[in-house]
Amino acid sequence: MTLQTQLVLRALLVDPAKQWYGLELSALAGLAPGTIYPILVRLEEAGWAESTWEDPAIHEKAGRPRRRFYRITEYGAEEARLALARVYRARKKPLPGWVAVHPVGDGGVS
Repeated sequence: MTLQTQLVLRALLVDPAKQWYGLELSALAGLAPGTIYPILVRLEEAGWAESTWEDPAIHEKAGRPRRRFYRITEYGAEEARLALARVYRARKKPLPGWVAVHPVGDGGVS
């Protein structure tokens, strides 16, 4: 799972019941819209997220483009939490024995 996907999932899990529009998620995840939308499409295809279009009357009245809202599904929230926990645990594992990390005098690693 890419770091970007993790960030999108964490953003969706901030409030699983909320419907977020793409630019909100982009800002919350700290990712560019061009990065976030393909991830949202993949999450939808996997059944982890769902989307709906804003009522045309609302965006016309506001004088802005129509928004597409995304929400994490119940299934997606469960799977996302499990996946994020696995990623977290994997980062906490010690390095394999053949990889030695030793401090060097200037603070680097060898």
